[in-house]
Amino acid sequence: MTKNMQTINIETHSGVMTITLNRPDRLNAFTRIMMEEMVAALDEADADDDVRAIIVTGNGRAFCAGADLDDPDAFATAKPDPASKDPTVWADPAIRDSGGILALRLFNCLKPVIAAVNGASVGIGTTMQLPMDIRIASTDARFGFVFARRGIIPEAASTWFLPRLVGMSKALEWCCSGRVFGAEEALEGGLVRSVHAPEDLLPEAHRIAREIADNTAPVSVALTRQMLWRMAGADHPMRAHRVDSRAIAARNASGDSAEGVSSFFEKRKAEFPNRVSTDMPGFYPWQDEPPWA
Repeated sequence: MTKNMQTINIETHSGVMTITLNRPDRLNAFTRIMMEEMVAALDEADADDDVRAIIVTGNGRAFCAGADLDDPDAFATAKPDPASKDPTVWADPAIRDSGGILALRLFNCLKPVIAAVNGASVGIGTTMQLPMDIRIASTDARFGFVFARRGIIPEAASTWFLPRLVGMSKALEWCCSGRVFGAEEALEGGLVRSVHAPEDLLPEAHRIAREIADNTAPVSVALTRQMLWRMAGADHPMRAHRVDSRAIAARNASGDSAEGVSSFFEKRKAEFPNRVSTDMPGFYPWQDEPPWA
């Protein structure tokens, strides 16, 4: 199934949804419409039990060359008055960073997301990848946290995500210098998992997606993804122990667990019965989402 939207294309085949950023004439530059369409695609993926994994890539020679500076809607239009003492000014939804809205939606996604970075990837083109679960790059890929060179600061909640992925020192180096760097440095710094020839990039992304889709229980993957991301910010391992214990009890009592054990002993492929749309355990979600203001 293929769906063409204004700024992205969506293709779903054999349990894998591929989201292709599709503004090649603008190097797939990011706009508010692109954010809204990507959020809608993630909503669709989460609601569709047949979708087991998501791949995000770009059409043409770029992944995403940052925000479209010619588009007045690429950024929030209203800004807080720094002289104001009224804290309600920060509650105005018009000032919300659109990249941050996308990053938070990716963070809350119930399906694993693979970034297949095919080319230039700077600004939001790089920060949108951080809440994705696995990042692979073409040898043609370039990355850049270029904000300081534009007189702005990193967006898309990247100050939370980036140090958790690459460490504080590397995050500071890349963000404070604002320089653009290649795929090999991204690999050495831990930003991407692997680097591939351009013609091998999407096949590798699909291989990873298939390994997930063909062998794992979707509810277990959804829970594990949320547990790992959310525990990255926990203040004590007891937070993880509390959730682990409930999740183990719920999964052990599930049809998935019975099928997983039976298929192992019978030496056959498991056919897990539980579905993300209906069978997430009763304690999920265990954390309230913090309000915007």
